[in-house]
Formats: sequence, structure tokens, C-alpha cells
Amino acid sequence: MLFQTPHLTEAETDVLRRIDRLRQSLRHQLPERRWMGLLRRMTLARAIQGSNSIEGYNVSLDDAVAAVAGEEPLDAASEAWLAVTGYRDAMTYVLQLSDDPDFAYDEALLRSLHYMMLKYALDKSPGRWRPGVIHVQDERTGDIVYTGPDAAEVPTLMAEFVAGLRHEDDQTHPIVRAAMAHLNLVMIHPFRDGNGRMARCAQTLVLAREGFAAPIFSSIEEYLGRNTEAYYEILADVGRGAWQPYRDARPWLRFVLTAHHIQAQTHVYRAEEAERRWSRLTIVCDELRLPERSISALFNTSMGFRLTNANYRELAEITESAAGRDLKLLTAAGLLAPVGERRGRYYVGSPRLRELNESVRARPRQVQDPFAVIEQTLGL
Repeated sequence: MLFQTPHLTEAETDVLRRIDRLRQSLRHQLPERRWMGLLRRMTLARAIQGSNSIEGYNVSLDDAVAAVAGEEPLDAASEAWLAVTGYRDAMTYVLQLSDDPDFAYDEALLRSLHYMMLKYALDKSPGRWRPGVIHVQDERTGDIVYTGPDAAEVPTLMAEFVAGLRHEDDQTHPIVRAAMAHLNLVMIHPFRDGNGRMARCAQTLVLAREGFAAPIFSSIEEYLGRNTEAYYEILADVGRGAWQPYRDARPWLRFVLTAHHIQAQTHVYRAEEAERRWSRLTIVCDELRLPERSISALFNTSMGFRLTNANYRELAEITESAAGRDLKLLTAAGLLAPVGERRGRYYVGSPRLRELNESVRARPRQVQDPFAVIEQTLGL
């Protein structure tokens, strides 16, 4: 037996409708925009950064973007970098599977994703079910806060888990299905380590396979990374210390719906800003007679990201010498400022470029708890 999907209340159904409307709005904003690829890369980087930060593997957003681009880190420590690049590989594979006509859920797929994530730590048995008992410990107090089911039950539970994912006639909303997949996988805790990362990755996999356009924009991993304490608290509330699949999953479901609603709003706001940023940079490059190919790099740098010659070459699709010439032009134009020398050199946005970024940013918008708003409206 696994945790069962609760019957949706009127408020929960309403929140799902609101999330779908936000996703539809985003769908209209993204196609054929020249900045869409840049926004997608940053969104994937934020998801990777957020999911790994929950496990204590902290890297800067600069380094998360570098991981997505297949480049070397600027600051990350070795173990954190290995964790981030492993998660990048797994997430990239998940996104590749989104429209695979020969796709099938099975235990081997989940074990393979786990191996991608933890292949740097063979002592953690990547790609294999755990052989023994497992406990989750509160690092602040040293207390054991959760004990997973017996290791002998794991193969049977995971077979049931996969069988549930295969139900093509399941009419449950994809966000709800993905949330329940996350909950069941993290509660089964089938691996020695990396169970949280696997559960979050599996949630994105379900959304990708359910036909969500640009599924990375439906990930809530950035939100979870920013609200780690609340994430742990809700799992502790539902789990109550041990494998108890008969417990009510509704608190978890509401937490996930709230996360989706807030994350969807965030993506809509970022897309609106991206449109304004790109338009403003186009005007600036025209006025200064700078190459149009430099807009992508300025787009990133204006938001505080560091830029290297390799970054620029990849974004502009030019040679190293041509990239060097462009970077000199952008520095002379007062848009970039160099830091360091020779191969260690990178570029940051000048005060002028940072000012441009501030000019296109919207005022911070208050994000409300959708359930509080709906229940007030319905008089519940």
C-alpha cells in the first residue's frame, strides 16, 4: 500500500485552475522569443541549485548556470560541484524523455537516474536499492525524525510505485499525480542516499511525461530550495516518524499546490521582465553600434551573472578571437567591467548595465497564499 491521493476539495480544484491559467499565460509568452533559451537555462539552473541546496550542496547561481552549460565552476567546492553536475545529468535526461515515443516507466529507469546523480560516490550504492534500515536525522538536534520501511519491502513497494505511474487511464490532474509520486518516493526512501533529490526529479519526470510544455518551467525545486524548513516540516507532519501510508496526504498536496501557484507567478513575472530587458538591450546596442550577437551575453550579465570568454563564445556562436574583440568593444562601451587577468579573467556588468537592469524590473509583487484567497472568497 502507498499513500493515496485525497479527494480534491472545491478550494483545491480552484487552485489547480488558477495554476493552469498561469501556465497558459506563460505558454503564450515563451514561444519564439529570442530570450526564451536564456530564461530556460536559468530556470533549469535555479532548479538544480534549489534541489541540491536542500541536501547541503550549495553552489552559486553562476556555477549552477555553468553546470547547465557544461562549463567549469568559478567557485564551487568539489563535492558540491559533483552533486550539482550529477543532478544536471539526471534532469537533462528527464527533459529528453518528455516526448520519447518509446518511453516506459520501470524500476530500471529510476535506478539509472539515481546512478547519474550519485555516480561520484560509489560508497552510497548509486543505482541500487538500499540493503538495510534507513533513518532520517535532524542535523540540528541529532534526533531521528523518520524511519523508512524495512529494506525487504522496498522492491515490492517500488514495483507498486512504478505500476501506479503506468496507469494511462488515470484522470488525476498531472500536478496532483506528480505530487503524490514525490511523496511516495521520499517516504519509501529506497536508496541509501539522494532520496530527496530523486523524489524531486521524479516529480518533474511525471510532469514532463504528462505533456507539460517546457516542463522545467513547472518544476517547484527552486521554491523548495527557498522554503526548505517548511518542506521538511510538511513531510514530517505527514510521515509522523515512520512509514505510515494510511495517513492523510492532504497537507502535503496543499503545500505542493501552493508551491506551484507561487512558482508559476514567478515565471510569468520573469518572462515579462525578460521581454523588457531584451528590448532595452536591443536599443542600447543599436545606439552604440554594437553587434546584435552581444545581446544574449548582456542579457545574462545585466542580471548579475559573470561572463567569461567561453560563455560569450557559446552564446554568440563565434570563435575565441572574435569573442575577445567583442568583449573589448563591450568594455570600451562602458557595459562590462573586466575582473582578473588572462585565462582567469571574467566580466561583470558595469554600473550602467546594472542600472539598465533595475529600469526594466517590476516592483516586487506580493505573492499570496492561493488557499487563503480562495477560502476567503468562498466563505470557507
